[in-house]
Amino acid sequence: MLGAGPRDLAISGGRFVDALSDPDVVIDARGLVALPGLVDLHTHLREPGREDAETVLTGSQSAARGGYTAVHAMANTAPVADTAGVVEQVWNLGREAGWTEVVPIGAVTTGQQGTQLAELGAMARSAAGVRIFSDDGLCVADPLLMRRALEYVKTFDGIIAQHSQEPRLTEGAQMNEGAVSAELGLPGWPAVAEEAIIARDILLAEHVGSRLHVCHLSTAGSVELVRWAKSRGVRVTAEVTPHHLMLTDELVRTYDPLYKVNPPLRTQADVDAVRAGLADGTIDVVGTDHAPHTSEHKCCEWTAAAMGMVGMETALAIVVEAMRDFDFDFADVARVMSTRPAEISGLPEQGRIETGRGANLVLVDPEAEVRIDPAEHATMGRNNPFTGFTVSTRIVDTFLYGHRVVAGSALADPHPIARGGTWIA
Repeated sequence: MLGAGPRDLAISGGRFVDALSDPDVVIDARGLVALPGLVDLHTHLREPGREDAETVLTGSQSAARGGYTAVHAMANTAPVADTAGVVEQVWNLGREAGWTEVVPIGAVTTGQQGTQLAELGAMARSAAGVRIFSDDGLCVADPLLMRRALEYVKTFDGIIAQHSQEPRLTEGAQMNEGAVSAELGLPGWPAVAEEAIIARDILLAEHVGSRLHVCHLSTAGSVELVRWAKSRGVRVTAEVTPHHLMLTDELVRTYDPLYKVNPPLRTQADVDAVRAGLADGTIDVVGTDHAPHTSEHKCCEWTAAAMGMVGMETALAIVVEAMRDFDFDFADVARVMSTRPAEISGLPEQGRIETGRGANLVLVDPEAEVRIDPAEHATMGRNNPFTGFTVSTRIVDTFLYGHRVVAGSALADPHPIARGGTWIA
């Protein structure tokens, strides 16, 4: 169990309690690790409008199987989640599904067009209570618009989560710019295209005194920029994906579109740097950037293929594998995949195993041997770059507010909220 040796955990009324004298159900978790339910700050659930790739229901089921009890749904749907009505629709779909908390992220600009601010205040005041805003998939490239967004969300302690990609430096880019792109003859995406936006936004956030979150950081230079910003007291947080912790641009030599992603897979030096940044706390969280696509958008030639990978059901296991060479135990896994993301988003019932908090919990087998097979996953997306990998960690059970939504690694029953109940009885 997480903490100093084995101990019992008691749950009553959807919350952790000190003890139960006569429990209704007893679960034998000997040999398993108990972690707070995982929290993902970066997913693409595709609904509304792209239900052929994923729905809130299937994405929620995938999240539960991956140990997630809260996921944040990005705004690049169709229609874009840029109004109170759309974010409330996504929020309600999550509650109707009942497999995990679904927290909508609102768009920064109307239609993600990058020309005028979206209805940030209305989304913040909606039933969904949006606090994070992002045009992810696209960069808020206009510096004045980015400044205004940071100023606006500061009024309610919101966050702008930036997809750091200078568009003029990445026109037509197909992969990381470097030796491999030169050999393959594919247009490259230079590291500076990410780093230039991060540097600009750090300075804007410092000037305004607002909160900036750097999405899917991928280069060694980006790690150094965030480290510098934190040393200056800038209110910046950063995330890294499991695939950027593990995979490099050498895989593009296969021309397998499974490895086509935005930002692109980088070099081994970049992988080493982001691992070190996660270990020392420069990078705050792991976000999956779960991005399912239909087979016709992935099973095609490289240049025509969509960018993106799925990853919620394999994220924890991949993080464990990627961080083996560091002093990085399950307490650190909990910090970067649960506690810290819950703190950033402001989810008081998530992220900690403590008396009185919501009983959001995952039980993990740390000595399993699992071969990753996307055909067995709940997500509709089959574009998992770790297909065929053997990992040593398996999600056994997931509890959402005390309700066992995953049992023995299989989907069990959704939380009663899906039948009109409440998260906590």
